[in-house]
Amino acid sequence: MSRQQILESINASTLKTDVPTMDIGDTVSVQFRIVEGDKERLQAFTGVIISRHGRGIDEIMTLRKVVDDVGVERVFPINSPVVAGFEVLRRADARRAKLYYLRDRQGKSQRLRDRRRGLKHVTKITSKA
Repeated sequence: MSRQQILESINASTLKTDVPTMDIGDTVSVQFRIVEGDKERLQAFTGVIISRHGRGIDEIMTLRKVVDDVGVERVFPINSPVVAGFEVLRRADARRAKLYYLRDRQGKSQRLRDRRRGLKHVTKITSKA
């Protein structure tokens, strides 16, 4: 076995298997663990995926949300043990791989078009009514 194959087999054992299908532009809620002293709690960060890069164990994604007219971005490693889970709240149509142009937008121009068709094959979409 080559060195690359050995590394891939080690990394495959640590990959998460319960990650839903997430694309650029989707609104996602990420539950992550916060340790405060001897207590541990879950905190949610809900935002739009503006970038994803890396592969395998090194895959990370950047989420963006706006709070009180201030943009907040946070980077999450997808396979980290700190991340407890993902929930896809809304699917959006994006024609680019990186949505950095949303940083310069405000108000309604910041919204992305909703993806209506082709959702038959996608699983684990929960709707909040």
